[in-house]
Amino acid sequence: MKAQTIALPLLLAGAAHAQIQEVTVTAQRSPSLESKTPVSMTTLTAEQLNSAGLDTPAAIGARIPNVELDYATDGLRITMRGVSNADTTEKGDPSAAFLMDGIYIARPQAQNLSFYDLERVEVLRGPQGTLYGRNTTAGVVSVISKQPINRFEAWVATEFGNYNDRKFSAMINVPVNDMLSLRAAMSANKHDSYLINGLHNGRELGKDRDDISARLSAKLKITRDATLVLRYDHAKVDDNNNSYVPDTNFYTGVASGNPVPYNSGTRTQLTYNFVAPNAAIAPPVQAHSYKNTSGVSADLTWDLGAATLYYLGSHRNYDHDQLANFYYRVAPTLALNVRESFLGNYTQNSHELRIATNGDGPLSAQAGLYYFREESSQRYTFRDLDLIGLPPYYVFDNGPTLSTSKAVFGQATYRVTDKLRATAGARATSDNKSRVGSTNFQQAASFNPATDFKLLNDAALTTHQTTWRLGLDYDLNPATLVYGSVATGYKAGGFNDGCLEGSTQFGLGCPAALAVPAAALIYQPETLRAYEAGIKTRFWDNKASLNLSVFKYDYNNLQLSSVAIVAGAPRFVTSNAGEASVKGLEAEGQFLPTAQDRISYAFSLLDAHYVRYSPDSVHDWAGNKLDRSPANTLMLGYERSFGAVTAGVNARRSASYIIAVPAQLLQYRVPAYTQTDATLRYHPQRAAWSVTARVKNIENKVHPMTIDSFGMLAPSDPRTMDVRLDYRF
Repeated sequence: MKAQTIALPLLLAGAAHAQIQEVTVTAQRSPSLESKTPVSMTTLTAEQLNSAGLDTPAAIGARIPNVELDYATDGLRITMRGVSNADTTEKGDPSAAFLMDGIYIARPQAQNLSFYDLERVEVLRGPQGTLYGRNTTAGVVSVISKQPINRFEAWVATEFGNYNDRKFSAMINVPVNDMLSLRAAMSANKHDSYLINGLHNGRELGKDRDDISARLSAKLKITRDATLVLRYDHAKVDDNNNSYVPDTNFYTGVASGNPVPYNSGTRTQLTYNFVAPNAAIAPPVQAHSYKNTSGVSADLTWDLGAATLYYLGSHRNYDHDQLANFYYRVAPTLALNVRESFLGNYTQNSHELRIATNGDGPLSAQAGLYYFREESSQRYTFRDLDLIGLPPYYVFDNGPTLSTSKAVFGQATYRVTDKLRATAGARATSDNKSRVGSTNFQQAASFNPATDFKLLNDAALTTHQTTWRLGLDYDLNPATLVYGSVATGYKAGGFNDGCLEGSTQFGLGCPAALAVPAAALIYQPETLRAYEAGIKTRFWDNKASLNLSVFKYDYNNLQLSSVAIVAGAPRFVTSNAGEASVKGLEAEGQFLPTAQDRISYAFSLLDAHYVRYSPDSVHDWAGNKLDRSPANTLMLGYERSFGAVTAGVNARRSASYIIAVPAQLLQYRVPAYTQTDATLRYHPQRAAWSVTARVKNIENKVHPMTIDSFGMLAPSDPRTMDVRLDYRF
């Protein structure tokens, strides 16, 4: 059920008795006040997103404890409490579910789209396997757009900044009659590359932006008790995937297997100066990345009296055409320029039917059925690997790749007393995955059976898993909730390139000499049991708040991915990592010392490490930290109102953490860093317009976000500045 924010964003200027305003969330699939929801979560409202300029999913991680959201060349990388995923290919699954208006978006490459005309973003930390299903071992990022309303409203906004940044967004909402309202919104964004071409060869680099998105919504009141919301969205992204620099821009000692960070200065770190030994015969090309994604959805709510029936269905398409240059390290002291082209098509359909009880009785419950299906096909073509003995064209031609998931779920909460509630829920899921295709060794762009050779890729996996949740929550007083829970989660298993002995597809066989053992071809689901306790409280006459949680995870069969050499050729390989332990603490809240001042804070402690893991059956990584799991983070924000002017500053400090490449036995330490953003907003009283100036990353320091098996490092953004003008009709 979608719910509207029940209070306006916090208004400091002129407030006689400033208090923290409540927001209604749908974290447990029914509307409740955030302060009364027994889940560890952070909610960012539309006002907070617009004020801070957080206009993509990757931008919000700096405002959330124990969360890292990084946008790499291969899609959005979500890490929560040390739980992450590196396999963004068609056969992989994320560890955190990304939802848009309740619809699961399967591909990380289609997740980092523009934020515009949103109601709020809810980030749930910890496994959500009962109500949200598989692939939520880390948590859930739920993006909720604004629904049509029964009154006219419209706004436009434009922004300009450094790096030739220019943005435009707009919205119009029209009530057609008492039954029907329509809403249209769009956003267009561009900026030049943040990287510097030190080769001066005229080639444009990545870390740029060029996208346009639009959403059409209709809200139809079918009867007094039934409402249907229809949505159509489309996004076109024409950016550049050469958004990396060699890892040697940030580290020494990579060739010896011991990367050591060094600070050569932001400009040097963002400069691409690499000249490959095969540059004369394999010159870099002008890269591109063309993405198109669209979707339609139907969201039905029907009040039946004792219960409400919900249906949520969606059909989505995603296409990707890419040409890229790789910094491709093939040996500790040898890196090549490798040209890669990619064509991919993805189609997904999902349906959920859910029923939830109404009323104020002691028992509230919900139950539902869920179905998901994704079909995709891909063609990866790598050139310029001749120097390591591969043919001129090394091709992965796969498809169809099929993934289906069916689930039945339910959760009930019983009010034991006026203050104590007990919750139990479970979800039974059946997943099926399959893929057919081939790895081709070709002399030319097109396959020639007389001169070329194919290896069969053929695998299938069926998984059945039941996840569950038990919880208690108790009202210590009207303003304080304490809660505890035990929950499980799981991420579906999958397969690597290759085939089992005796399998046949497309006329290709899998003889014993080319077969892959089942233990190496198939990797198992990862599972998690989480224990959590927390408190949510408001105090000092509702001028201060604290949300505090502590947690402990027992993690089995983590899926770790990187490129390894298989049968003399590089392959992307995922394997299970044994056991891991995760425990930590999170605290966040606000403090309003006066009607003009607001202080926000968030603090986290985290100990996430392997209990049992050997990346190569020789080296022991037990005790090593999980990727992107800093031991502590601290966020502080301060906002002050001076009448029509509001000034704010927000800083985040992260302790150091590790990015590992298991197949290469490399562990890159990302040093501790601090990033500070500032805003200044002018909004005259009762004026329809406002102006906001923003600076992000005042320090102008950059750090690694992702590092892949080839040595390609995606850096964070340098200092950016912009001015935004809003006008509301």
